[in-house]
Amino acid sequence: MSETPPSIEAPVEPSRTGKARQLLGMKGANSGETSIWKIRLQLMKPITWIPLIWGVVCGAASGGRYTWTLENVLISAAAMLLAGPLLTGYTQTLNDYYDRDLDAINEPYRPIPSGAISVPQVMTQIWMLLIAGIAIAFALDTWAGHPFPTITALAIGGSFLAYIYSAPPLKLKQNGWLGNYALGASYIALPWWTGHALFGNLNWTIVVLTLFYSLAGLGIAVVNDFKSVEGDRQLGLKSLPVMFGVTNAAWICVLAIDVFQAGVAGYLISIQQNLYAVILILLIVPQITFQDMYFLRDPLKNDVKYQASAQPFLVLGMLVTALAIGHAGS
Repeated sequence: MSETPPSIEAPVEPSRTGKARQLLGMKGANSGETSIWKIRLQLMKPITWIPLIWGVVCGAASGGRYTWTLENVLISAAAMLLAGPLLTGYTQTLNDYYDRDLDAINEPYRPIPSGAISVPQVMTQIWMLLIAGIAIAFALDTWAGHPFPTITALAIGGSFLAYIYSAPPLKLKQNGWLGNYALGASYIALPWWTGHALFGNLNWTIVVLTLFYSLAGLGIAVVNDFKSVEGDRQLGLKSLPVMFGVTNAAWICVLAIDVFQAGVAGYLISIQQNLYAVILILLIVPQITFQDMYFLRDPLKNDVKYQASAQPFLVLGMLVTALAIGHAGS
């Protein structure tokens, strides 16, 4: 007998908590809101902005030139606006647009399948967020005095990656490996590069290291696939839970998260940042604990609980790595 995934349970009735979950873009939130601006915000999924904003912080730390001046604080805030509300908001809205058939199966109360917002309104939002994001990226390049518009190129490249992730004919999310790695790199490497380019010299060492770190992000991206496994099966999307089964995909997920973080710790040892390496390893331990307590025992039921308990240690580990790199380069 098939087990009904949490993502297609009936949404809760609107309440103060339910409305907050709705505005944050969390699953299971009823689309009871009628304000078009709140619906637009829901499409942008503010809950997903946090890792990108944190990535900018890590990039600024690894750049080694950040100082606590009002100007730098404002520039950092502009970079966070770029990475979070604008380009992540663009990505999430674009993804909801191209996932409207899948959401009609998994989450029919989402804004587009429920009819709370029209398709032309969604398209307008996509274009406005994209244009605003590229404009701010160019302004940041101008402030930093880049001879080549590095941050603008990152914004355009990341936006294109978001498009081919969600849109046919490529639709990278149909491939569990490519799609999840693209998602992991977008959440870790791209904002990190942006922050580093603002307050340091973006180089191949940082590029390669953060792309390697993004393999841990692949594991985090796989966690999100468990909520839509039934809809993925029906529409022929080859997510890892569909291809390998729920249990095997859960093991792939946790191994990617743990092994590649351990690899980063090894790199920190190689550049003689031993204290930071030890701290990073200590931060991996509670992640393994929560994997055993929640995720590996029931990935379908405990995916959100696992993310809430374990991911703070992952993002703290990112900052530890960034500080180590900044310290090594100072």
